[in-house]
Amino acid sequence: MNIQKYIAFIKVVEFGSFTKAAQSLDYTQSGISRMINDIETEWGVSLFERGRAGISLTSDGLKLLPQLKRICNEHEFLMRLIEDLHDMQTGMIRIGTFSSVATHWLPNIIRIFKKDYPKIDFELLLGDYTEIESWILNGRVDFGFVRLPSKPELETIFVEQDRLLVVIPLNHPLANCEKFPINDLLNSPFMLLEKGAKAEISEIFERHHISPQVNFTTWDDYAIMSMVENGLGISILPELILQRIPHKIIAKELEIPAFRNIGIATREQKSLSFASKKFLKYLSYRNRE
Repeated sequence: MNIQKYIAFIKVVEFGSFTKAAQSLDYTQSGISRMINDIETEWGVSLFERGRAGISLTSDGLKLLPQLKRICNEHEFLMRLIEDLHDMQTGMIRIGTFSSVATHWLPNIIRIFKKDYPKIDFELLLGDYTEIESWILNGRVDFGFVRLPSKPELETIFVEQDRLLVVIPLNHPLANCEKFPINDLLNSPFMLLEKGAKAEISEIFERHHISPQVNFTTWDDYAIMSMVENGLGISILPELILQRIPHKIIAKELEIPAFRNIGIATREQKSLSFASKKFLKYLSYRNRE
């Protein structure tokens, strides 16, 4: 409430009248007088001299006037910023993501979002699941795309289930099979798409009690595809990253289908910025029509 009292003080100075200041602020004259008296009592100073000719600032009032003007101007600027945020005129959305989402989902979502809110900027941080979770928890990003289930301290929203497919070179002996046999994962060098914490591909091996010959490990989907194309081995990749690829490889579903669940994770959904909350409503635009 103090800022209203400061504004009342500035208006009294501007108009040289309690009555005119009250009219401009839609207060009663007694209400303005009470606010000025509150300031004087709280600070132990006299701000105005009251006489037959009207009112004038005391020496104390003159000394305090410039600082109170600055406070009121800064408050007005702050209110405009807050209004702009709610009107989506300014803002930054920081997203943690992995490459397949960054490549195939985010461009279309951001394109459509920016048609409606052109002044919102974006920062994308690419990493693996563990890095993204860490960025969310330490506040480096507003939210992130993660594999579910995620860390229990994060709040999550399920987005989509993504198939995991075996990728093989064009001349592979099983190039014409309908579904790739689990045990045939053992017959070729394997390119493992993992980094840091154990991910879904190692879990497939554990579930079926197999141990392929892992010759290469990375978190770069495209490096894996290039190596498979060049006949250096086979791999398992998410279907999402295999859209519109330039590499000459074949993708096969496993005889026992495997999936990963993709979701959005936040520290606390209710604490997201207004722009981030609005952005999440555009997730349905992730797939091009």
